[in-house]
Amino acid sequence: MTTYQGIDLFETNEKTVVTIGTFDGVHLGHLKIIEQLIADAKQENCKSVILTFFPHPRLVLQGEHAIQLLNTIQERTVLLAKTGVDCLIIHPFDQAFSALSAEQFIKTILVEKLHVKKIIVGHDHRFGHNRTANFDDLVQYGKQHGFAVDQIEAETYQAVNVSSTKIRNALHTAEVKLANAYLGHRYQLSGTVELGNQLGRTLGFPTANLQLGTTYKLIPKNGVYLVLSKMDSKHVYGLMNIGLRPTINGNKQTIEVHFLDFNADLYGQEITVELVDFLRDEIKFDSLTDLKAQIEKDLIWATKAIASDEQLAQ
Repeated sequence: MTTYQGIDLFETNEKTVVTIGTFDGVHLGHLKIIEQLIADAKQENCKSVILTFFPHPRLVLQGEHAIQLLNTIQERTVLLAKTGVDCLIIHPFDQAFSALSAEQFIKTILVEKLHVKKIIVGHDHRFGHNRTANFDDLVQYGKQHGFAVDQIEAETYQAVNVSSTKIRNALHTAEVKLANAYLGHRYQLSGTVELGNQLGRTLGFPTANLQLGTTYKLIPKNGVYLVLSKMDSKHVYGLMNIGLRPTINGNKQTIEVHFLDFNADLYGQEITVELVDFLRDEIKFDSLTDLKAQIEKDLIWATKAIASDEQLAQ
């Protein structure tokens, strides 16, 4: 996959098959569209092109707290690369771009720049200034400019249409397995390991203090999770706590991971953890002794959950 940081950097004399969207999460519904995109591009002997945007349009138009995203742009790029698409265009979304009318967008972007032969969109696709144009409008523009239009219906999981909103809701309620099923992969948190107050080390359970480095990434509900990470080509499980650490009267949300059967200096390193399952809500204990006793119980649960997860992975 070739990645272009803006439409102006994309140049081709070939015809293209294009899909457009934010693709937050790169979930099962997105993958259905992209699968069709790649198949049609091969059949038409065209380049397959994904046009996406960063920042997310709602962050630009409604403010930085308008939406929490399932992916950082780096995570989204990695996931899209795995699909086998030819080209990914990440266009900077700003007020000027949002002001383009539907007709301007079709003519200057799709026709003149991308040389589109066919466009594939999801069932709820809208475009143009204030998202005023819909699928029927796109079909009419296609007739006018000579490109075909195809609409893909929503992917379903257990008779429920998959959407980024449903995945966000599942993570907010710690329904990790449901969110992962909608995604088609495990939800990830990526960041840098920074020095914390080392409370876990004093209890005998050292933790990696994870700083995400973004303000828009969705952090799941506070609580304790089973996670999986790749360290030095080895998969390592861990228990992750998201929360305020109420036992020591903490007032700032932290993300701390205690990795099992792993002992190495991770400070300053970039790591990614995948959420496997949710164990329990965060609890305020009467003492650090009670907290330590609960962690030991959590580890017993984790050992059983890991055995089950490893069997499923085989």
